[in-house]
Amino acid sequence: MGQTPTAADLRNRLVDKIRLDGRLTDEVERVMRTVPREAFLPGIGLEEAYTDQAVSIKDNPLGGPLPLSCASVPSLVGMMLGQLDVQPGNNILEIGAGTGYNAALLAELASEKGNVTSIDIDSDVALHARTALDRAGYQRVHVMERDGLIGAPENAPYDRMLAAVGLWDVPAAWWEQLAEGGRLVLPLRWRGQTRAVALIRHGDALVSDGMELCGFVPIIGQDGEKATALNASDTIRVFHDEDQPVDSGALGESLNTTTGIEVMSEQRISGEESFDGVWLRATASDDRVCRLQVMPEAMAQELVLRPAVPVRSPVLIDGDSLAYLIVRREGVDPQRPHQLGAAAYGPHAEKLAQDLIAHIEDWGTARTAVPRLTVTPASADAADGPGHVISKVESRLTLTY
Repeated sequence: MGQTPTAADLRNRLVDKIRLDGRLTDEVERVMRTVPREAFLPGIGLEEAYTDQAVSIKDNPLGGPLPLSCASVPSLVGMMLGQLDVQPGNNILEIGAGTGYNAALLAELASEKGNVTSIDIDSDVALHARTALDRAGYQRVHVMERDGLIGAPENAPYDRMLAAVGLWDVPAAWWEQLAEGGRLVLPLRWRGQTRAVALIRHGDALVSDGMELCGFVPIIGQDGEKATALNASDTIRVFHDEDQPVDSGALGESLNTTTGIEVMSEQRISGEESFDGVWLRATASDDRVCRLQVMPEAMAQELVLRPAVPVRSPVLIDGDSLAYLIVRREGVDPQRPHQLGAAAYGPHAEKLAQDLIAHIEDWGTARTAVPRLTVTPASADAADGPGHVISKVESRLTLTY
């Protein structure tokens, strides 16, 4: 009978597993092997503390499906810390204190020569982080109860800023808090999908240095994304930005009264291959891209043709018609047995389906390509040049392939 694994054994086993995907830098690997995650998750068993999954630490008081705060998935934490590229001596701001675990990792990366400030809008979460950090020996981390949208100007300018909460917009207050040449890593949401984007400040522009798919609890205080039900039972929804008109009545009527069509592309994938780049590619040219969510009840009743991912698939919406991504297994290619296509409803179903197929084919020409994202303040004059512009309340996004 083998010995019960220690916390260190489990920690190293988890980091070994995360390291296999190749996204851990040497320094991030070192600190993830050093900081005891279990110290920031009281009441959680060791096995669960060292499983690659999120752990909720406070439920949403409004009863929403997402928690108010949680410990993020360790592999996602490691990936974003790699994007942040912390150097010894850096002055760092973390928005969203969570359990305090991430702040401890940042403190290790910045060394005793650096400085870490971690803020959270919720007093209970901030207290939990402060207590856990003290218990684990990270008294030098500054923890503040603060609205993340305001930041912490008293300790600025920051060499690095990291948001551990999802953002729909880049707050205007953050611009002057990030030093010239500094790096900001945040989960940024546009057109229904979220990417962990690394941005470098160049004067009045933040320019991307890579992006990865992710998902995060949204920050409190931003409501630029809307959810619209397309049926009476609220089991089919569209999530869309505030600048995107969605006629729920007309779309619901099309779903109820028209037969869906399927149009398949030439693009095929293996069972393990990601196709989220289709969504990203479409946002760089098409303002009709939203997110479709079909709940299990609607799937069981076969109210619509099955989306590629029922809870989150890209959809094009135009008035009373919509087209969304589907995946069908076709056995002609054993290496790539799955074929991407579009399902569509409404009077303009055929046109919208063909538009979505065009996005799929564009993605197929360079499947791993990501656009360059440039973020500028909404108050600045719009710059001439290439790229697709998405305007938000406080910032302007420009995507260029």
